[in-house]
Amino acid sequence: MKIALCQIDPIIGHLDYNKKKILDGYKKAIDAKADLAIFPELSLVGYPPLDLVEKQEFRKAVNKAAKEIALQTTEVGLIFGAITEDNDKIGTDIHNSAIFCFDGKIQFVQHKTLIPNYDVFDEMRYFDSAESVLVFKFKDEKLGISICEDIWNDADYWYRRRYHKDPIQELLKQNASILINISASPYSYGKRAARKEMLSVLTKKDKISLAYVCCVGAQTDLIFDGASMCFDENGNLVKHGKAFEEDFVIFDTKEKYVPITKCEESFEEEVHNSLVFGLKEYCNKLGFKKVLVGLSGGMDSALVTYIAVKALGAENVNVILMPSKYSSKGSITDSEALIRNLGIQSENISIQPVVDETLKQMKSIIKNDVKSLTEENLQARIRGLYLMTYSNNNGHLLLTTGNKSEMAVGYCTLYGDMCGGLAVIADVYKTDVYRIANYINREKEIIPKAIIDKAPSAELKPNQTDQDTLPPYDLLDKILRMYLEENKEYIEIKDVIGDEDLVKRVLRMVDMNEFKRNQAAPALRVSSKAFGYGRRYPIVQGWRK
Repeated sequence: MKIALCQIDPIIGHLDYNKKKILDGYKKAIDAKADLAIFPELSLVGYPPLDLVEKQEFRKAVNKAAKEIALQTTEVGLIFGAITEDNDKIGTDIHNSAIFCFDGKIQFVQHKTLIPNYDVFDEMRYFDSAESVLVFKFKDEKLGISICEDIWNDADYWYRRRYHKDPIQELLKQNASILINISASPYSYGKRAARKEMLSVLTKKDKISLAYVCCVGAQTDLIFDGASMCFDENGNLVKHGKAFEEDFVIFDTKEKYVPITKCEESFEEEVHNSLVFGLKEYCNKLGFKKVLVGLSGGMDSALVTYIAVKALGAENVNVILMPSKYSSKGSITDSEALIRNLGIQSENISIQPVVDETLKQMKSIIKNDVKSLTEENLQARIRGLYLMTYSNNNGHLLLTTGNKSEMAVGYCTLYGDMCGGLAVIADVYKTDVYRIANYINREKEIIPKAIIDKAPSAELKPNQTDQDTLPPYDLLDKILRMYLEENKEYIEIKDVIGDEDLVKRVLRMVDMNEFKRNQAAPALRVSSKAFGYGRRYPIVQGWRK
């Protein structure tokens, strides 16, 4: 069977746009003389639609659009993802479904069986599970159609499975001859390689070919890399869609292909590309033409500025330098060097007069001497005020520049450096920020070496460095990775690090700063455990005091 994998970038809730994407891809499949065109999970509505599915008006519109798509089908098959409804008055009555159309009507609907409820997934809130899975005979083949999570429960791959059911095995028991999986699988570094290995084990063991189509795009914080995959019956990856862009792939199950061994690039390249793509998508889908960055002369703001230029073009990126009496001369000259290298517009305005006047005005109500931390936070908040004023007046999207290490331990100021609409690198540890910077400079110096080499500093008091408050970043990030991504317990981390007091202090900082992260801008997700929707901890709690 000749299958066209249509790796598209839908917009959540934009049914007319998504319908056109599906029909355009279907027509392209017809022109390519394909037997079947397949589109990603929930491609008609976008993933994840969240509470939109609870709106009856929305569900009716989806049903209408699905029928309109079906009316335009020929003998060439079309499978796309959408929500469907039943009326048994049990559960939500809503399903995440694969809709199979040909000859002008919907011929078959397969609901999703395994409904994920972990990390960024909350599908149990919205969808009922399929009561059964059935193969569908089409053009002399028995198609085993599944949706995303349904294929992630293979007993021969996973040490511990999440579900008792295995819909793929049920399809194989019904003598499925080809497996089709439509997916919306969020990106994180390493997941693509793991997916390749898992699907290879499955197809090799059961001697069956597989067409796996995944959506591409970014939906707020979630990035979808596409990278659709096709496997032959020997478990070889034989077709691979592009990463971070739409693609159209033809897979003929009868043809012999040269196996593909590599599906993922280096950490630095992958994360760089995903962040550029995520920012570009966020701006395009929300209609932002220009972005704004507060440029400090430090590594984080330099990286965010570079990513913005790659995503939107130098003409659409503005930066503001906001020195104080504590700012070093190098902070200004290093920033100016980056501005020249990137060819962007900039403004320079001191915060010191406003800091001084604010402290003067506050003397009448602050009876004691102003604390050092109070003055530090005041500077950050005045910078936030400047940036938000410029952003509001000029319609620029303000980007925050905090990294994951800072966000984890609360080394950031509410209503100050946390001001902004999107946190570009808030899922990138500080040590990884430097790795990406060196990758950017691999051929020529774009981010000035002086920025990379200088000791990190907020420059909010004389001779300040981050290590006055925090452990060295290589040590801090080691602790944070174990705690946040590997879900290690305190005792396990202590045994690795060896410094009991340090581990206690870092974990306490993470736990006590949940209130800040709850007020932070959405962060582009590139790791297996990002702050935000996928990590939910109580603000008020007494577990670790």
